[in-house]
Amino acid sequence: MEPVTLTTDRLLLRAVGPQDTDVVYSAAQDPEIQRWTTIPSPYLLEHAQSFTEQLVPEGWEHGSMFTFGVFLPEGELVGMLAITMRSLGVGEVGFWATKEHRGNGYITEATVAVSRWAFTRMSIDRVEWRAEVGNKGSRAVAEHAGFTIEGTLRSAINNKGVRRDCWVGSLLPSDLGLPSTAPYLPTQP
Repeated sequence: MEPVTLTTDRLLLRAVGPQDTDVVYSAAQDPEIQRWTTIPSPYLLEHAQSFTEQLVPEGWEHGSMFTFGVFLPEGELVGMLAITMRSLGVGEVGFWATKEHRGNGYITEATVAVSRWAFTRMSIDRVEWRAEVGNKGSRAVAEHAGFTIEGTLRSAINNKGVRRDCWVGSLLPSDLGLPSTAPYLPTQP
């Protein structure tokens, strides 16, 4: 599949490539990004090169991971967001924001836009969100984007060789007023 570009009222969402290696490398030096995400730490230039030149294009090509750089219209990187396919009809969203652009709602806006795209164009019926317990910024994004927080999974994330508990939530097409591609029969109380 060829990468797609999405726009929102304030953002341009597009696949990153070799031209973005330096800005991705620079942003990923933030200790908070290295602490809460599974990117390598220390994050070296070769990691950014592998990400922009291999991981992102291969994810799109194989339909396994759809990665979007989150940019302001004038071109400044404000974050990164990806949906990774986990099973038939289920993708997992992951994201980070640059330090100087946290708290502006950009990643929430991008999460809603990419989820809407996944529901309407990729036959995804469930977008999952997971974050290590304690990552309050990530949880705030998920909640503001409309995710239902479903609970805590024990030992469900491996971050740099350490198993950690994580929060899990989901967003369904109906949460955004969209139809599902498959029938859904929720449990009755």
